[in-house]
Amino acid sequence: MDTSYRIATIPGDGIGTEVVPAAVDVLERAGSRFGIRFEWSELEWSCEYYARTGRMMPENGLDVLREHDQIFLGAVGYPGVPDHVSLWGLLIPIRRAFRQYVNLRPVTLLPGVESPLREVPAGGLDFVVVRENNEGEYSEVGGRLYRGTPQEAAIQESVFTRRGVERVMRYAFDLARSRKSRLASATKSNGIIHSMPFWDEIFRELGAEHPDVKTSDYHIDALAALFVLDPTRFDVVVASNLFGDILTDLGAAIIGSIGFAPSANLNPEREFPSMFEPVHGSAPDIAGTGRANPIGQVWAGAMMLEHLGHADAATAVMGAVSHVLAETGVRTRDLGGTASTQEMTAELLKALDQEVAAR
Repeated sequence: MDTSYRIATIPGDGIGTEVVPAAVDVLERAGSRFGIRFEWSELEWSCEYYARTGRMMPENGLDVLREHDQIFLGAVGYPGVPDHVSLWGLLIPIRRAFRQYVNLRPVTLLPGVESPLREVPAGGLDFVVVRENNEGEYSEVGGRLYRGTPQEAAIQESVFTRRGVERVMRYAFDLARSRKSRLASATKSNGIIHSMPFWDEIFRELGAEHPDVKTSDYHIDALAALFVLDPTRFDVVVASNLFGDILTDLGAAIIGSIGFAPSANLNPEREFPSMFEPVHGSAPDIAGTGRANPIGQVWAGAMMLEHLGHADAATAVMGAVSHVLAETGVRTRDLGGTASTQEMTAELLKALDQEVAAR
């Protein structure tokens, strides 16, 4: 019996309009092999839409999304529209309205890919960052005073609530239990006097409730250095909104290309749609050239399949990705090859068919 899902796709800007269709093709093929049917609703919300309407999405945009099971996002941002306009006009309202308080970002070195780090063996990187996604440093509290004068000031407040910190940490502890039972926390309590000691206190409290999970905490500067110097020590890392954002871009770099890295904005209780997107941006410098790497978007699609309860289909998709990277010479330009987005997608589809046939 087929299972059907309504998926809202927001290709967005730049290469988003190229990698989303590529990933949809892969997901459609996986769906046909595993009895999953998708109903795709493509939404034109983007910086181009903003240029026409003055909004990143229509006033009823959240109501439109609420009618879907999940959201599949490409990339947002384009020259001429300030980044804070595109982010606060689309991504952040979605993340907050739908309580997508977990941003889950795997840091996994795929087969056939070399890390830029010298001593990392094949398969030697496999950890995940759990980023708090709804509050923290990315708050709306603050403002600008005395604009345009020598006395101009900008005030930006961080907001950490017990509820917000506890729920993301509980998710991280549960995830660590399902993996290697190791959880690291990113902090900066030696320099940030209120919010970070608060974060540390809650981490210790929850650590006492989870004695089977080995915990450690690192100041963010030391933690960033260890991502480069000794990344194999990590299993699950939990971090605030800002710290998690920065760490995961570094994580994407050490697995070989930011074009690989996926992310999931999760509402763990499944009361609302979750949103799946690659970490990379809209890359306007290569938009329209057919050079974009679709793997980050495809991997985000695999995370969506897993969230929907189709682990077998997700495994097949990632098996196809691993096969192409490890067993073929097909590479997009960010990996030193010459393959186009279309050529890489065709190779992924072929590998997916082989992956399913071998089962």
